[in-house]
Amino acid sequence: MTIEINHDGPVGWLIFDRPDAGNAIDAQMFVDLEQAWAELDADDTVSVIVNTGNGRSFQSGLDVVQLAQDSRTIPVLIICDAAMLAERAFELGLSLSIDSNVDNPTTKANEITVLDVPLANRCVSGVLDVANADAVVSALDVAIDGCLNDRYQALVTGPIQKSLIQESGRRFSGHTEYLADRCGVDEVVMMLASRDMRVALATTHIPLSLVAETITKELLERKLRIVLRSLQRTFSILKPRLLVSGLNPHAGESGHLGREEINIIEPVCSMLRDEGFNVEGPLPADTLFTNLSRRSADAIFVMYHDQGLPVLKYAAFGDAVNITLGLPFVRTSVDHGTALDIAGSGLADAGSFGAALTMAGRLTFDVADEI
Repeated sequence: MTIEINHDGPVGWLIFDRPDAGNAIDAQMFVDLEQAWAELDADDTVSVIVNTGNGRSFQSGLDVVQLAQDSRTIPVLIICDAAMLAERAFELGLSLSIDSNVDNPTTKANEITVLDVPLANRCVSGVLDVANADAVVSALDVAIDGCLNDRYQALVTGPIQKSLIQESGRRFSGHTEYLADRCGVDEVVMMLASRDMRVALATTHIPLSLVAETITKELLERKLRIVLRSLQRTFSILKPRLLVSGLNPHAGESGHLGREEINIIEPVCSMLRDEGFNVEGPLPADTLFTNLSRRSADAIFVMYHDQGLPVLKYAAFGDAVNITLGLPFVRTSVDHGTALDIAGSGLADAGSFGAALTMAGRLTFDVADEI
């Protein structure tokens, strides 16, 4: 077992137990962790669960070596500065051999294949350097081009420091918008998904003051059709049930708190219902995420970023996956930012990155196990 469980009265201790590897998460630890949580959760005498690690590190992130150890593993190509990756592995006490045969990514134990995109300057953990912004975007471009040319089957991205890229003189509001532009698609939808919830957004990274004017009948129809089509084709849900939030408090209270529901959202939902889609809304956002509502839905569609994502991240932070719907290939990502304050410290939780890899495998290859 890679997880140690101890009981101390009402306190249950869940302890990472790979001290020689900095308690890095490997494939076995994913399995052991789920079993350990289930055991403690089922114990009625346990009121509090404390998570810690044996050795010097609490938990040093995902053990990249484990990405290619299992015989069921899909080959994974890492696109980054190879020297930086080797340096981080050394700092965290991970054994890592870097292979450069990008045409045939290795599946051997203790190896990972890297397509080297060198940084302009050496990367110091937690320290931003605008000189490296071009390399960050270049790595993303290489990955996008490979997916568009069918060289790669899916794209999994880590967090990105948007401000750094903007400071370099580029217009960049986020992965989602950049991917849409590079792929030449008119519309994409940002969805975050966990085991129990899928939340899709009508608008993404724009100021709250611009949300109301951005939401039009035309935009909602395009976005909702992408979500419904993706639930059918990508998630294999033949007749998805989609809940749609209102924009205003209490979904406008019959027009007394705003008329966007009456003039924009309801007509679009009604049109889709007339076409046979199971679309319910507009619904008040303050009760939309109750257990009864969300458990009966295949996805929830909200009007703006902070209307839906705080709920999902509260319920599943670290286990949720960011999925871009409407692209010509599968793209998943983590559900969090760069966490510069703990970069290189060994304190990062790689659960969301592992979940993003697993989700990409499931959506692309129908793979059920962790990659």
